[in-house]
Amino acid sequence: MFGSDRGPILVTGASGGIGGATVRHLVAAGADVIASGRNEEALSELAGETGCRTRPFNLESEASIRDALEGLDLWGVVNCGGFGGEIATPMETDIAVFDRVIAINTRGALLVTKYASQSMIRLGRGGAIVNVSSQASLVGLKGHISYGASKAALDNITRVSALELGPYNIRVNAVNPTVVMTPMSAWYWGRPEVQGPFLETMPLGRWATEDEIAAPIVFLLSDGASMISGVTLPIDGGFTAV
Repeated sequence: MFGSDRGPILVTGASGGIGGATVRHLVAAGADVIASGRNEEALSELAGETGCRTRPFNLESEASIRDALEGLDLWGVVNCGGFGGEIATPMETDIAVFDRVIAINTRGALLVTKYASQSMIRLGRGGAIVNVSSQASLVGLKGHISYGASKAALDNITRVSALELGPYNIRVNAVNPTVVMTPMSAWYWGRPEVQGPFLETMPLGRWATEDEIAAPIVFLLSDGASMISGVTLPIDGGFTAV
């Protein structure tokens, strides 16, 4: 699917579940992948498994992002790095946590887009960016004041970036997944009083898998999506359609 004429695709958050699955799917499709993430041990294991290259940097630091990406020839980006923050109401939210969620999920993705798109424009070969957003940006979810706000802002960054980068033949889209039941998410979403009502509302009635998020990301990067830009694609079993 991704021939040798394409430059590398950077995947942030690659030491996490969805990011790692995306790297695996991209490598299987023939892409040259550069993986970034917070857990360097996990990145090293992923590189050993898939043959991807690694380039860790700090999403909370513009200097770190700039140093990692300036002059790096890229064709594509998956902004998958993220931080869940806390489960809290607007009345009790910790603003320091809110600030960090925004710094990673929103500001970090924007900074990666800023420096990656500069290289794409310089190369003049077009490209594609996929932002990993969330169903929490599309509907109100209790306890998700920080996370939902960060992803709603990311959706607008997606639309504006599609508008600004379209003349350079660079497409920008987002995917908006439902919950993937990892150990990290199970502490909240696995509670019977949370899980039951949520899955009863969802038409497909089950959690997503990491592969079910990675596959549409790969599609949006591919030539099969060459006329798709500026969309936010729910991968949520129909939850936001209800």
